[in-house]
Amino acid sequence: MRTCRAFFGLSLLPLHMEMTSSYITTTTITAPLSGSLQNRWEKQKTVPLYWEEDIRPEMKEDIYDPSYQDEEGPPPKLEYVWRNIILMALLHLGALYGVILVPSCKIYTCLFAFVYYVISIEGIGAGVHRLWSHRTYKARLPLRLFLIVANTMAFQVSSCHWGGKQEVEQALQHNHYHIVWLLWSFGCAISPRRYYKPGILLMCFILPTLVPWYCWGETFLNSLCVSTFLRYATVLNVTWLVNSAAHLYGYRPYDKNIDPRENTLVSLGCLGEGFHNYHHAFPYDYSASEYRWHINFTTFFIDCMAALGLAYDRKRVSKAALLARIKRTGDGSHKSG
Repeated sequence: MRTCRAFFGLSLLPLHMEMTSSYITTTTITAPLSGSLQNRWEKQKTVPLYWEEDIRPEMKEDIYDPSYQDEEGPPPKLEYVWRNIILMALLHLGALYGVILVPSCKIYTCLFAFVYYVISIEGIGAGVHRLWSHRTYKARLPLRLFLIVANTMAFQVSSCHWGGKQEVEQALQHNHYHIVWLLWSFGCAISPRRYYKPGILLMCFILPTLVPWYCWGETFLNSLCVSTFLRYATVLNVTWLVNSAAHLYGYRPYDKNIDPRENTLVSLGCLGEGFHNYHHAFPYDYSASEYRWHINFTTFFIDCMAALGLAYDRKRVSKAALLARIKRTGDGSHKSG
């Protein structure tokens, strides 16, 4: 006997879809529906939104359902954010001058800037991206605090802001923006948290300038232009390359229907965030790559934290789901076929 799933209020999935422990199925209706319910039924598609081999059971509740969106309105007006344009221009001028000053810097200053760069990238990749935006793993309090500080050192956006930034990334995944999204206003804003602005001033600008100058006698100009401006501009640009170069250059072995691609050079700079086609095909995978530690220091870092008991519940796509996706939507560049 055909049955219809009962529902109350707004369900998490369209009416014709039912979530089970291992797959998504369609349901049937026993009697004709009437009124608004019949109209709602007719609007639904009969094709599942997600293929079951791409979805791990523990991740299904977090999957974004594109059928639940506000009604489309006029596109937001794009306006230049002149404050950002001026600040970014001044920062990059200081960074270029820092490149000239690098030969005159002490070796400790260069090492300090490099370590600061790596920690900043981990705050972005392991912290706000893989942990808070995609929830690909869980972290205990000491690790969460470290990643918050690391992201403050990176000074891009706050951890709370990254959820909204990821919505922009998904909306613009077929574009090749580098810095442009930061220089335009899209008609929306997320207010920074109370302690974020003082934190970025201290961790991103004051501390990296004062440490080399005070601790080993580096000149103030070298500390400012190399350890701060050059390091910070590098962090920004290698991160922006994920949404520019990694959308233009590289193969699409997992999904040929989207622009994000596998880009080894971007992964080198971003410590593992350049396997962008894989990440968009399997956004719930904590490794953001099929190959774990290969050109992926962020995955190595998370695994080390897991060995110390600070990270756990690392989500990973199954081999069967991976091969099925490659066969169905890949561009043929994967070594498996």
